[in-house]
Amino acid sequence: MTAVATDTVERDLLLRVLGALLREDVVGLRTRSTRVHKEDGTWLRLALPGGAGEALLLPVLADGFQSVYAARLPLLVRESDGTELTGHDAVLDALSALAAPVDRGGFAAFAEECRQTLATMRLHARTHDDVTGGLTARYGRDPADWTGLAGGLAHDTLAARHDHPVYPTARGRFGLDDEQLRAFAPEFHPRFALRWIAVPRQALTVQGTFPDCWPTPADLALPQLLPSHLTLPVHPLTLGAPLREALRDAGLEGEAVLAEHPYLEAVPTLSMRTVALAADPALHLKVPLATATLGLRNRRTIKPGTLVDGAAAQRLLQAVIAREPRFRDTVLHADESVYAHAGHELLAVLCRRFPAGLGDAVVVPMAGLLSEAPGGRLVIDHLADRFYGGDALALLDACLTLLFDWQTTLFRYGIALESHQQNISLVLDSQAGRTRLRVVLKDNDGPRVNTARMRQTLGADAPDPTAFDDARIFGDDDRAVVDLFTTITVHLCAGAYAFGLARHGRAPRERLLGLVRDRLAEAVERLGTGPREPGGTLRAQVLDAPELPVKAMVTAGTLLTKERSGAADINKHYTTGPNYLRREGVAR
Repeated sequence: MTAVATDTVERDLLLRVLGALLREDVVGLRTRSTRVHKEDGTWLRLALPGGAGEALLLPVLADGFQSVYAARLPLLVRESDGTELTGHDAVLDALSALAAPVDRGGFAAFAEECRQTLATMRLHARTHDDVTGGLTARYGRDPADWTGLAGGLAHDTLAARHDHPVYPTARGRFGLDDEQLRAFAPEFHPRFALRWIAVPRQALTVQGTFPDCWPTPADLALPQLLPSHLTLPVHPLTLGAPLREALRDAGLEGEAVLAEHPYLEAVPTLSMRTVALAADPALHLKVPLATATLGLRNRRTIKPGTLVDGAAAQRLLQAVIAREPRFRDTVLHADESVYAHAGHELLAVLCRRFPAGLGDAVVVPMAGLLSEAPGGRLVIDHLADRFYGGDALALLDACLTLLFDWQTTLFRYGIALESHQQNISLVLDSQAGRTRLRVVLKDNDGPRVNTARMRQTLGADAPDPTAFDDARIFGDDDRAVVDLFTTITVHLCAGAYAFGLARHGRAPRERLLGLVRDRLAEAVERLGTGPREPGGTLRAQVLDAPELPVKAMVTAGTLLTKERSGAADINKHYTTGPNYLRREGVAR
């Protein structure tokens, strides 16, 4: 065979990219291919149109996590001459030729996404020792001792260097170069000062009371604007053309004034557009960024309606907690009721306040559990050593028990949260000599709700759907709620760890998947499993379903327009995959 040279980093990225394209059945890779058995294993043969007998060959191996197969080396091969297509440009060019002409621009955009991600991955590799050394010098050698919300920011840094369990190019950020990443991205743990803009009071919608540290125009050397203007933070990366265009679009050109000097030092969180104040890490400011992650169309701006929805969802969860007191001390929530916007997605801010009393606890995002800690071990191993006698499975067991209890209880109220790995942090400490595990949730602006069940269970405390901005949140049945519960809670917050820990050799896959199924089954049983009961729905549509919904993130986020994909919401657009929770369906 004739091979196109590639390096290890690009090879690893391409394996993830091809795996995602196969899972999402891009250009029929999954459904139009035929299986071919060779000496080295299974290959998928995708015949090319034209009847000339030409085909693309994709070598695969058994997977089971949201896809029957995963891609393997030697990547993609042209059958006629045996050429291995190992660069992302060559691979995507070959697949783009099979797409409808109207969709080829999406393939070109995804190729650029791959280029940017590859550059970022190489930057991460080059800077690994410097960054981990800096974290060790500041916080200590053992990440299980990185306590409080300041220590949580260090865990965010490790998590930002770990790949997303589904989206292949998650480490890329559209349009940002190495210098900008070093200065503002969480994987480098930088500190920088926020910029501020003074906006006429009448142009701002303000909900709640700004924190005491909030600057007045006078604090920003704009005393003449003190009676007439309020201030909004601006991320340094949004300065220049993006900010000027936003002010023009909002009709504020000439009325809003950018302060000359920065104010308040910040540290980026895993979200990047959300920053923690260096002097008060419990206060996070979510500020718009003129970039995109997890897909070209997944912009990091802030639509004003999402601020409304986040506050309304917080009130909804508070109504549930009032009826389920066992979660008051174990499921903690960041306050997201304070926000402001000027009617534009680049002129907005959310003030997120984390609960008090976390100073002695280890606060680690679930996205960081399988990340590499200084010294090479996994973060979960360090946490297990300190809190669970070195047993990583015991930690996972405790986490699954709490999460499934909470999320299935929400399902009983007709609610599913988009509480993925980035939006849930584990809170670990000791109380009376015993380990205490809690979780803290944030960013709940994208739930799905079965309106009828919510009203039936909450009665007079059920909110009116008009209190939310996004009408897609509410539906008349469980379909959207089950889809979100499955793709977020089951896949990203449970299944990903079963497959990930098995891959790292912590336990056999069968044992880990059995643990996920058992803990979910126990939580489901508490809801009642009759055909008309919530537990019966989850048993039939999750535990025992022949297939499960799977996010088609590349398709909806970059490859296809909304008109072509039919995605009402690019973050909630699905295909299907195998159900690894069915005992007979466990991959071996």
